[in-house]
Amino acid sequence: MNRRQLGTTGYDVTAVGLGTWNIGSDWGDVSAEEGRETIRTALDAGVRFIDTADVYGDGFSEQRIADVLDEREVRDEVTVATKAGRRLDPHTAERYNYDNLSEHVDRSREYLGTDTLELLQLHCPPTDAYYRPETFDALARLKDEGKVEHCGVSVERVEEALKAIEYPGVETVQIIFNMFRQRPAELFFEEAKRRDIGVIVRVPLASGLLTGKLSRDMEFPENDHRNFNIEGEAFDRGETFAGLPVDAGFDAVDDLREHVPERMTMAQMALRWILDHDAVSTVIPGSTSPEHVRANAAVSEMDPLSNQVHGAVRDIYEAYVFDDVHHRW
Repeated sequence: MNRRQLGTTGYDVTAVGLGTWNIGSDWGDVSAEEGRETIRTALDAGVRFIDTADVYGDGFSEQRIADVLDEREVRDEVTVATKAGRRLDPHTAERYNYDNLSEHVDRSREYLGTDTLELLQLHCPPTDAYYRPETFDALARLKDEGKVEHCGVSVERVEEALKAIEYPGVETVQIIFNMFRQRPAELFFEEAKRRDIGVIVRVPLASGLLTGKLSRDMEFPENDHRNFNIEGEAFDRGETFAGLPVDAGFDAVDDLREHVPERMTMAQMALRWILDHDAVSTVIPGSTSPEHVRANAAVSEMDPLSNQVHGAVRDIYEAYVFDDVHHRW
């Protein structure tokens, strides 16, 4: 699989990684063996970058990753990024401090079976946290102690990303970017390239909308965020269907179908569209379907989309998405 540099970390990561939110929680029930098999399939497909978080199944995702890395004896080949902070209750900026983060990091080190976390990302903290230097002093201290090798942030908004990379210890930014969330390409990517920041793209398929396989009358399990977080009831609305009203999303998908290249699925087109932006280090789709995991990984070596397709995607974005989404995140 094609590889890209992850900013200044020194990690040479696969252009397509694996996101493991759905292995841990908020996407319906997934068994331990289903989680392990998903990771095995990704490794077999060439994936060598895995993203997780301590709150994904309350450590369930981290433990499944450790299971498979030990089983396959490939720890030296795979870069694992985890996140900390969403366990805080209440989830407030001032609680992103050394004591709390150190406790969360120790737990992740235990679950992942490692002395040092390769990449620790703050997990979508409140905006005020980015304006508290002590937040980033805590990361520096964890790095000095050898508990963390590299640090980054996972953000909800473009402005948070731009503020975070002002701190010298921030080497990566994880951000939502997809055909329904295009604003990062306008404001953030050039600055990320200028500062050599690694860019990790999450929610690349807009919670499944951009696979083209969801239907308007589809019902999701009670413990699936596509059921309980449509209006942001549990966490930021932008994490679910990229924040787009569902009907508008389906209308946009209907138009996008007309532009899917031959020998590509819509999901592959959506992932390739992301990788066509050279600021992107890696994209982390999640799935528990072996077929989908393999198809996602294959996008790394597919040809870039044509200018015509890129133009059509932008036109559809402006027609169906821009007014509802563009200036919110």
